[in-house]
Amino acid sequence: MKIALLTLTAYLIGSIPFGLLIARLKGVDIRKEGSGNIGATNVLRVIGKRWGIFTLFLDILKGFIPAFFFAQLLNLDHDWRLLFGAAAILGHTFPIYLKFKGGKGVATSAGMLLGVAPVAMGVGFIAWGVCMAISRYVSLSSIVASFAIATTIWVRKEYQQNIISQVVITLLCLLVIWLHRANIQRILNGTESKMGRQKEKKS
Repeated sequence: MKIALLTLTAYLIGSIPFGLLIARLKGVDIRKEGSGNIGATNVLRVIGKRWGIFTLFLDILKGFIPAFFFAQLLNLDHDWRLLFGAAAILGHTFPIYLKFKGGKGVATSAGMLLGVAPVAMGVGFIAWGVCMAISRYVSLSSIVASFAIATTIWVRKEYQQNIISQVVITLLCLLVIWLHRANIQRILNGTESKMGRQKEKKS
């Protein structure tokens, strides 16, 4: 019962639409501006850099807190940490408060990985930074980071002892990539906005 309650709590924490709430404080419905996404990137473009970074920080916390702390409350092992983190990611992506229409889970996934697989998260962060410096596409950088994380989970020895972690993290990476399918199409069409531009076509 305690595990089920913590899993539900992790999902509900993940469902908190910080980007939407922050934008509303500024008098903006973020779902009707920019890309229409409630994540940090759209907040940054529409509301400003400071608020975008604040949204990013809060979305990372949504993944990190359940993954890192919830299992410790019941003295549970690594697999349960992964469960709580995954619940938070699903909450962000499919939030009950917004009729299951949420963000793409990149920042919340990073927070979860920081709690359960920091080396893989570090590799993903480096891959994201390199791709971002070259392409200026946030979406493409997130996709590349997801591939890098999934690859790291399968090649690093410290992760090879737990097939459950490998499979779950890989599936979460694939979910992030799938949620960027519209961005992939825009990149192929040459219509995807690069960081630094003001507007992105709505999905």
